[in-house]
Amino acid sequence: MKHPLFGLCLSAALLTGGVAFAHHGWGSYDAAKLITIASNVERADWENPHVMLVVSYQGKDWEAVLAPPFRMNARGLTPDMIKPGTAVRIEGYPSTRTATEMRAERIIVAGKTYELR
Repeated sequence: MKHPLFGLCLSAALLTGGVAFAHHGWGSYDAAKLITIASNVERADWENPHVMLVVSYQGKDWEAVLAPPFRMNARGLTPDMIKPGTAVRIEGYPSTRTATEMRAERIIVAGKTYELR
């Protein structure tokens, strides 16, 4: 190959392109409409790229997109703190694409507020 650097860059772009495609931006959430959900956690998925919680709000199950696991840990949150049955208050923005999804900006657990962004 005449240009090994080109091949290396092309390979890196192809390998990381799937990760970039899989991660969504925050533009699909309405930052003009802050909502607050106070509920017990029904389900918690502590996985990359974001921790996800399912909570009940207005008679429906809502999915709350929280921060990545490493940021949750850095803020002092652990999986045991938000396991199913835990009472939480989540403040964030509703999705413009999915009627029962929100992007969480902060979560209040046991009276303590954790900023997620």
